Amino acid sequence: MRTGMSKFEFPPSIRSRPVYGTLEARPGKGHLMIADGEGAEAILAIATPELMAHAHIIYIPRGSDFTERLRALTPAQFYEGPSYAASVQRIRRVLQGAHMGLQVYLAGTEGLMGQAQNEAMQAGIPHTAIQTEHRGSVARRMQCVHCKGITEDVETDPFVCSHCGLNLFVRDHYSRRLAAYQGVCIDAEDPGNIPEPKGIYE
Repeated sequence: MRTGMSKFEFPPSIRSRPVYGTLEARPGKGHLMIADGEGAEAILAIATPELMAHAHIIYIPRGSDFTERLRALTPAQFYEGPSYAASVQRIRRVLQGAHMGLQVYLAGTEGLMGQAQNEAMQAGIPHTAIQTEHRGSVARRMQCVHCKGITEDVETDPFVCSHCGLNLFVRDHYSRRLAAYQGVCIDAEDPGNIPEPKGIYE
């Protein structure tokens, strides 16, 4: 399944689930790079002095230690945020002030990429100018279809909704609008009949 230190090869699935590529340096007037955790490795892999001269890196470490290596690239601007929620206002400001030709690079977890891609598209960035590369955790951002609450970083199937407490089955159905997968009650017809939780990709 693994093709490198932090890369994961996702098994085939339904059409709604996103497919990720590999970042590549592209010509552009500006380069917005948003990454979390091991997503930093994808940025490090494409960094050149020319690219960094016009790059704005927004990085959320998630317990990893790539910050100094990213700073050493000497990007035009660098911001380290404690979480995606704490960084989203900065992301929005950068996107709102963007000029034609901005290239957007997203790397790391599915939750980060889905949310940041939504922000970029709402700001009018064309889909063709947004690249994604999955690195690191395969945990999912899940929405409970019953209470509509979002649970971040779900690693097991089934899991307990952090809002309403229902036992939810992890579905591959993905909502781009919410940047989340859907979770459905697993014991609705037979309360208490819940299989042992397993890793999502076990």
